[in-house]
Amino acid sequence: MSAPLLEIRGLRVEYAGGGFLRSRRDAVHALRGVDIELREGRSLGVVGESGCGKSTLARVVLGLVAPTAGEVRWDGWTVDPSDRGRMRKMRRELQVVFQDPFGSLDPRMTAGASVAEALEALEGVTDTATGRSRVAAAFDAVGLDHGLAPRYPHELSGGQCQRVAIARATVVRPRLLICDEAVSALDVSVQAQIVNLLADLSRQQGIGLLFISHNLAVVRHLCDEVAVLYLGRVVERAPRDALFAAPRHPYTRALLAAVPETDPRVASRRAAVELAEEGSALSRPSAGCSFAPRCPHAVDACFSQPPGLEPSGQGSAVACHRWRELVSVA
Repeated sequence: MSAPLLEIRGLRVEYAGGGFLRSRRDAVHALRGVDIELREGRSLGVVGESGCGKSTLARVVLGLVAPTAGEVRWDGWTVDPSDRGRMRKMRRELQVVFQDPFGSLDPRMTAGASVAEALEALEGVTDTATGRSRVAAAFDAVGLDHGLAPRYPHELSGGQCQRVAIARATVVRPRLLICDEAVSALDVSVQAQIVNLLADLSRQQGIGLLFISHNLAVVRHLCDEVAVLYLGRVVERAPRDALFAAPRHPYTRALLAAVPETDPRVASRRAAVELAEEGSALSRPSAGCSFAPRCPHAVDACFSQPPGLEPSGQGSAVACHRWRELVSVA
């Protein structure tokens, strides 16, 4: 088996707390020992509630945030922002699509110019004829009419702007595309179009996807594997079908139980999961499992001993002291 394209080991990120007399005790722990890997051409969904560390993870991978501890390896190379030559190569191979389709584009540049700018900055393409040909091909790949090239972002719809952003990110044929809530700001019908577009690009061009989202239905449609984050920790990691068919961690079960189900036969089998409010949970910090204050199945050991991420069958791993008991009674 080939080495991972993206490998993250023991990743920790802390942000200093506020106040004049701030101390380490006041630090915000955005990521706490995260381990993730993604192989060439594969797609990984990273899911969890707001504030769980999803976007911080993306920023660390992109080299925009320095980790407090741990390492990020890209194609076998330990990412080092001081190595400008390697970083330039990595950034051509690793592109990002952001949440806001309007805010991610320069309002002073036309759609065609935005895509051409990426081509010049990342590949040094300055020949006008070559640039136009590449931009046209990028427009074709994302289903945009060439007549939209001279238009500015305010003259386009949200879906069209996001297609321009995807064309800009893929015009240099990257190996990995990071999508940070890339469809959450769009109408539901447009979301489906963009998700199908990303799936087609991944399949046709062999682009890997790191898809960060709170939308489990989209992740289920698009991703090969799923990692579930809670308060900066990976609490479960599994192949897509295994995770949605038989989630191991109580938090994963709670996330799935919260998704509306149109099939009454499935809905009747899905038990609601009662959780403590997140605010009250954070006021009762746990030295053990970070989810323990909200978990209906927590016992004393959950509050005192942090669980490790251990194999749980079917290529899955879970960080829960009681997962075997919960699976046996499910």
